[in-house]
Amino acid sequence: MTKAITADLCIIGAGSAGLSVAAGAAQLGRKVVLIEKGEMGGDCLNTGCVPSKALIAAAARTHAMRNVGKFGIKPVEPEIDFGAVMDHVDGVIASIAPIDSQERFEGLGVTVLREHASFAGPRQVKTETATVTAKHIVIATGSAPFIPPINGLGETAFFTNESIFKNRTLPDHLIVIGGGPIGVELAQAHRRLGAKVTLIEGETILNKDDPELVEVVRAQLKEDGVDIIEKTMVEAVSASGGSVLLKAGGRTISGSHLLVAVGRKPTVDGLNLEAGGVDYDKTGIKTDSALRTTNKRIYAIGDVRGGLQFTHVAGYHASVVIRGMLFKMPATNNDSQAPWVTYSDPELAQVGLTEAAACERHGDVRTVRASFADNDRAEAMRDTRGLIKVTTAKDGTILGASIVGAGAGDLIQNWAFAISNRQKIKAFTNMIAPYPTRGEISKRAAGAWYTPALFSNRTKMLVSLLSIFD
Repeated sequence: MTKAITADLCIIGAGSAGLSVAAGAAQLGRKVVLIEKGEMGGDCLNTGCVPSKALIAAAARTHAMRNVGKFGIKPVEPEIDFGAVMDHVDGVIASIAPIDSQERFEGLGVTVLREHASFAGPRQVKTETATVTAKHIVIATGSAPFIPPINGLGETAFFTNESIFKNRTLPDHLIVIGGGPIGVELAQAHRRLGAKVTLIEGETILNKDDPELVEVVRAQLKEDGVDIIEKTMVEAVSASGGSVLLKAGGRTISGSHLLVAVGRKPTVDGLNLEAGGVDYDKTGIKTDSALRTTNKRIYAIGDVRGGLQFTHVAGYHASVVIRGMLFKMPATNNDSQAPWVTYSDPELAQVGLTEAAACERHGDVRTVRASFADNDRAEAMRDTRGLIKVTTAKDGTILGASIVGAGAGDLIQNWAFAISNRQKIKAFTNMIAPYPTRGEISKRAAGAWYTPALFSNRTKMLVSLLSIFD
């Protein structure tokens, strides 16, 4: 027997997108049912953003210990207890988990069902123990690792981001298939923690970012000792005598462990979306500008839509849905303004269009750069790797900004703010930046935009004419 539940809102998926909607709707007095078959907090908390950044933090400390000689401090080779490192990772997850816990959401008045959900009709969702009828339904089931059809992979043990954080033995030689953000971050972290690492990418690493800035990351990976193989497809993998054998580009690579990080796919299997009247394909659920599906009472948010698959985008989608669904306000999704960051060392951040994309879309654009080599704080920290690159329309409208360097993920936020508020590059010349900070590089880039006009012969002539009034 199943119980019948009537609600204002039913949410499928308790990751960052679903939890944000559930918290907002419940605190606004709506009757909310939240259904999650896996762990509360979804990928970000348990197998994505949080554990990866905790692992990166540990790897950064080991790298710092080996590279303090430039500060007059004797370098040391750290003794790494990989099991203890993973205890640290687990501890970070545990410290954040209460925010996403079932107990917290039940305390907000949400009915939480820890079961599999599937549609039973246009306004109805069923689980093993309940049938939920709701005025509105939100699909926030996220995404899962895509497993490529590589010969032999089905018979070979391998990690994905969903399993690698359960590993408590440092790999002797980790082979990483995939040079996107996940592959790059985990390759560098494991290398700095003492593993030999080979990274294989069918195209070029971080190929959605500006190649000029990617080269800074690539150079650091190579300096760290990561063996990078690009523009090479993996032909086959196999297991032999406790090792992993991988064939690619006419060579055979032997390693102790394998990580597959070639991308993600929307989680739609088993939802019976047809019964809900929801259209989808392999790229994700189809939505309109208000994030409504082909059934206007059902919304899809976060990774399950495809497109930009980031926690902050999922949170943004939640705010769009709450405005439109609960407040009946015009709400349009515009996640093209969302920044993204690869948390390598140095970090690589982007918002808006890259230079190449801006040229393709707008034709006549202007691009300015500023280097961390000219930034006093970067020099004081003995870390001058990287630069900022800003592309604008001819009138100064900011089309995109790219930053590679220490703290790029923090520095990109000012540019994200400017783009989302339709500000021109002049806003950065008006800003007073504290000295010495890496943030000054944004003002320097904006100044570079005006340099040709400011110091032109025409301007010099104007200043000369004005001098007669001295």
